[in-house]
Order: sequence, then structure tokens, then C-alpha cells
Amino acid sequence: MSLIETRPGVRSGKPTFVGTRITVYDVLEYLASGMTSDEIVADFPELTGDHVRAALEFAANREHRLASPA
Repeated sequence: MSLIETRPGVRSGKPTFVGTRITVYDVLEYLASGMTSDEIVADFPELTGDHVRAALEFAANREHRLASPA
């Protein structure tokens, strides 16, 4: 089961975590600013460490697709 979904009309169609309005990009920005996974989960109790890892996997997969020749 995927933890990430895209819903038209929710956060402008950006990828969000299932059942929330929290975007993958929000979590990635928090990580980039220096927050730890535990701090993010503490601030957003609807998320778990699995959600944070899913955001990182999402970013890695996107980067891989962008870096791969067409």
C-alpha cells in the first residue's frame, strides 16, 4: 500500500500522504531545514517514520527518473 497519493483539488494536486493534506514536499523541506524524522512525527502526529522514509524514497525515485536518459 502506498503512503502517497495525488488528489485533484487537494494542495493543488501535489503528492500528499494518504488521508492528510501534508505534502511530500513539506516533509522534504523540513528534513532539508535540519529537522529530524522524530521531530517531524512529533509535530505531525498523523505521520510516522514510514511516512518520512516514503518522502525520501519518492524524492530519490524522482531524481532517478530525471537523471535517466529517455
